[in-house]
Amino acid sequence: MIPAGLPVALTLGEPAGIGPELTLDVWRRRGEFEVPPFYVIGDPDFYRARAAALGIDVPVKTVTAAQAVETFDRALPVVPLDMNVTAQPGKPDASSAPAAISSIRRAVADVMAGRASALVTNPIAKNVLYRSGFAEPGHTEFLAKLAEEATGRKAQPVMLLWSPELAVVPVTIHLPLKDVVSRLSKELIVETGRITARDLHDRFGIVRPRLAIAGLNPHAGENGSLGEEDRDIVAPAVAALRAEGIDAVGPLPADTMFHARARASYDVALCMYHDQALIPIKTLAFDHGVNVTLGLPFVRTSPDHGTAFDIAGTGKADPSSLVAALALAARISARTPTLATAT
Repeated sequence: MIPAGLPVALTLGEPAGIGPELTLDVWRRRGEFEVPPFYVIGDPDFYRARAAALGIDVPVKTVTAAQAVETFDRALPVVPLDMNVTAQPGKPDASSAPAAISSIRRAVADVMAGRASALVTNPIAKNVLYRSGFAEPGHTEFLAKLAEEATGRKAQPVMLLWSPELAVVPVTIHLPLKDVVSRLSKELIVETGRITARDLHDRFGIVRPRLAIAGLNPHAGENGSLGEEDRDIVAPAVAALRAEGIDAVGPLPADTMFHARARASYDVALCMYHDQALIPIKTLAFDHGVNVTLGLPFVRTSPDHGTAFDIAGTGKADPSSLVAALALAARISARTPTLATAT
């Protein structure tokens, strides 16, 4: 298991976004929020300058990961990158993409080596990364690539959006709606369900996870009269999961799955496309939802918001989601062996 006392590794994220000021604010209010010890991977001078610009008193100390816990009570521990970060709030520059990518790489290396208990990622700006030649579709795919490089085994990441009110998994994620049907398959639903059930058991401690599987079409297809996909793809996937001993029900009409009584009957809802999953959780838990990546050999969480360039540098950003991401990462990493500690 994870050795006691390891810190959480927090990435820089997009330096022109709200991630840096949220990091400073959460450390400054660490007693109020009761967050686990963490360190951020970035440029110490950048954090000092951002704290000064915000007018907040946050001492910053350059550390190694091994020094983070002992430093955390008196200063924000920053593990330095080999580069200067110069982006101003709301204004990404040439340092943005290289710093964000290097921070992610270092954080993954630390958690895989057992120097950190878990990885929490601050939000990135994908369009900024794409302009720099970044080849992956997004954060999650890049993390899966790094995991494969470290282990030699292919990882299939699964996005879980978690809150105390609701947990959801989109089976297909960042696809145009017109492409969902062609990409949806029995095999994809089954593998997503397997990974979800396994990680809810192993990492969240749910003895027998209950999976509610949403239908794709209105009324879950009405036995084919409103679309054949639920009858021909979703229902066979649910049957296959049940045959493997997984507590799965469906396909269920999505419009009746998310009221309070329905939510009490399951631990996670598997939804067929992005908005079918994210609209209900962002309605119920907009400020404190957490993005958790299942299917990786390490724990990764992230606040469920973007870079918010429009309010970066104003001090108006709400830290609730980052606090929840740090707390959840510490909670579930206590149950999860790292590559360095697994036997």
